[in-house]
Amino acid sequence: MLAATGVSYVIVLLDASIVNVALHGVSGSLGIGVDGLQWVVNAYTLAFAALLLTGGTLADRWGARRAYLAGLSLFTAASAGCGLATGLPLLAAGRAVQGLGAALLVPAALTLIDQAHPEPESRARAIGIWMSLGGVAMAAGPVIGGGLISWLGWRAAFFVNLPVGLAGVWLARRVTEQRATGKPTAGKPTAGKRATGKRATHPPTLPTPQRLDLTGQLTAILALGLPITVLIQGRGWNAPLVRAALTLSGVAAAAFLLAERRSPHPMLPLSLFRDRVFAASTVVSATSALVFYGLLFVCGLYFQQVRGYPPVRAGLALLPLTASVAVGGFGSARTARLLGPRRSMCAAFGAYAVGALGLLGASGSSPYWTVLAPMVVIGLAGGFISPAATAPALGAVAKARAGIAAAALNTARQSGSAVGVAAFGTLVTAVQPFSRGLHAVLWLIALASAAAAALWAYTFRPTAPAERPPA
Repeated sequence: MLAATGVSYVIVLLDASIVNVALHGVSGSLGIGVDGLQWVVNAYTLAFAALLLTGGTLADRWGARRAYLAGLSLFTAASAGCGLATGLPLLAAGRAVQGLGAALLVPAALTLIDQAHPEPESRARAIGIWMSLGGVAMAAGPVIGGGLISWLGWRAAFFVNLPVGLAGVWLARRVTEQRATGKPTAGKPTAGKRATGKRATHPPTLPTPQRLDLTGQLTAILALGLPITVLIQGRGWNAPLVRAALTLSGVAAAAFLLAERRSPHPMLPLSLFRDRVFAASTVVSATSALVFYGLLFVCGLYFQQVRGYPPVRAGLALLPLTASVAVGGFGSARTARLLGPRRSMCAAFGAYAVGALGLLGASGSSPYWTVLAPMVVIGLAGGFISPAATAPALGAVAKARAGIAAAALNTARQSGSAVGVAAFGTLVTAVQPFSRGLHAVLWLIALASAAAAALWAYTFRPTAPAERPPA
């Protein structure tokens, strides 16, 4: 089950890491600037973030298996479309469809894992393994992608998803026929059912919403998309169009909250956030994604445009950052168990801040070893935080809400990622020379990390239990 669902995170993060190495080739081939490159990255992350909540609802409605297979198939087909794109509009559209596929498959995969591991410790270990598989893909992506791009061109960054996606579909179809309710059955009929030799294709106990929350979906797209568009376009905060977009975004956010409060079948039940563990997990997940993916985007530009590295060398230069994610993920459950959720998470965000400040010496002529250790520290922290925030969040909600809870967490991550890429890309473009813009990004990372650590320390202060019963 972990091998099958792990393909989802592998393909999502493989794509993210390879695309960052391919940006220079895309720019030269299609003749686009930094703002266009931001859209190549954010067309995917915006669609992913805006549609994740609906994806979680559909995972609960259709069954996790069906949603997972539909999302993985769509992502794979869209990857082929991106590889065949002849201009920025087609490439951005393909990336958006990839985001739609990811919005279906990621919450469905987490739901399958949650159902299969009801015990908190087992669930934390399984989520750590699942996310670490994605970390391995992120580590390998720049190196493999750099070689493929140098050999076959930037289109190979998308075509490489095809065999991985097809293998994932094949694995998922096989594994789901061997299990019935989310617990591994080793080929035996599910307990509590008559031994008819047949096995359910998805858990039958989840409630089926009567309809999708279309009002919530539309207002969520506006609330998330408009600020990112403003950041990327960078027209100046006093421009009338910018003020109008930000005002409309605020109105859409308020309308979204009102719609979710009144809807009998909300795409995001606001009652989830009454549990402070779930609420804090959502905030720190968004902050971690903002820091890590925003910095990954900026580092890709730094190595290729400032230091002049070709794709293969840029991929190798990013390897310490991405490979450390896998190491941090694999050790996440054990570290959290040894240090406790409060101290371990605060230490991870402290590592973010230390690593960011350590990169202040980076320049076009500085030795590579000056950025090596800070990137390793940042990668370890990023690999630890995602599973360490996910496990307690899923443990704080009822099993019937696992799909929407997983979607909410991933929406926070993808929203943070989109904001990080847009904000950090805008900073290094607006503040020149590049080194000054990079310094502004690094100081912003340090401040955001300190705020997230303070929030987590307050949430898990000694009087607060680490694991809440299902809401």
